[in-house]
This record gives sequence, C-alpha cells and structure tokens, in this order.
Amino acid sequence: MEAQSALRASRERERELGDRFIDALGYCTRVHATQLRASDGRPYVAHLLRVTGLVIQDGGSEEEAIAALLHDAVEDQGGIERLNEIRERYGHVVAEIVDECTDSYGDPKPTWRRRKEQYLEELDRASPGALRVSLADKLDNVRTMVRRYRARDEVQWSRSGKSRDDLRWYYRALASKFCELRPGPLAAELGRAVAEIDLLIEAEERQSR
Repeated sequence: MEAQSALRASRERERELGDRFIDALGYCTRVHATQLRASDGRPYVAHLLRVTGLVIQDGGSEEEAIAALLHDAVEDQGGIERLNEIRERYGHVVAEIVDECTDSYGDPKPTWRRRKEQYLEELDRASPGALRVSLADKLDNVRTMVRRYRARDEVQWSRSGKSRDDLRWYYRALASKFCELRPGPLAAELGRAVAEIDLLIEAEERQSR
C-alpha cells in the first residue's frame, strides 16, 4: 500500500509544472514574438499554447509540456544554435523531443514532400514524448484547417502553400501512423478531424463541377 502511494506521488510530481515551465512560457513568447502563423495569420504563440494544452491534458510530463512550447523554435527560429540553447536551458530530454519534432535543419530545405515523407518514416523510431508532442501539434494543425475552411476562407490553401491533395495525403498518412503507433484519444480525435476536412473538401469539389 505504501509502495503504491509512493508511486502515485512520484507520478504526480512528474506532471507538476514548476519554474522551468514558467521560464519556458516567457522564452517561447520571446522567440516567436514577431512570427505570425501562415495558416491563419494569428500570432504564432497561440498555436504553441494550444499544443501545450493538449499535451498537458493528455498527461504529459513537465519536460513534454516545455518541448511542446518549443517544438517549432529550432525549425523556425534559429536552427542548431537554438537547439543548443534549449538543451542548455531546459535539459537533454526537452532538447531531444524538440529535435525529433524538427523536420529540417538544411538551408535550403529539401522539398516539402520529401521532408514530410522523411518525417513519417522517422515517426517509427520516435520517443514516446516526441510522439505525444507531434500528435498534439498535428491535431491543432488540422483543427485550424477545419475552422478556416468552415469560415469559407478563400485563401486557406494559398496560405498553406500546398495543394489540397498534398495536405490530404499528408494528414491521412499522419492519422494512420499515429493510430498505429500511439492509439488513444488524441489519435482518435486526429482521425476524426482529418475525416472532417476530407468531407468539407469533397463537398466543395462536387459543387465546383
């Protein structure tokens, strides 16, 4: 009985959000302060906060929550130097999750399709923390697409820079991969969101014929 109580207490402590998380909130806000999200034109930090909320609700640790705040900092705002700074400030576990969530360090970057194909392949070797953060990230991405599409945003696809077929291929592949690698509520919700965007696109395509 005492051992079980100790184990529960240990797990609760792992999920506590302390000073490191508070520091990371400020850090991610500064890193992305001038950045707007291409998909909706909103401050980028809104996406980071939503992803972090999903990670916390899913039972993520403080390290995973911090990595969720910083998951795009390396790819969008600084590359390897940024990753080294994150490792110094928040430790190896956070840095490794952020690294796994980064699909390119190159300049110029490989083509969008090649980067996404490689990202899908690397998910098979991803750590549990990276899978949780990546799944939360992709779920928020698709939710944003659904919101914009329902609002009849005429520039939805031009904002993304990808065709409808590109995006449908990628998110269908992601939904299938996460259902296989990390089944659960988040994966199920991603599947439903991807199915919804498929239906919305198909309805518009029928109307345009």
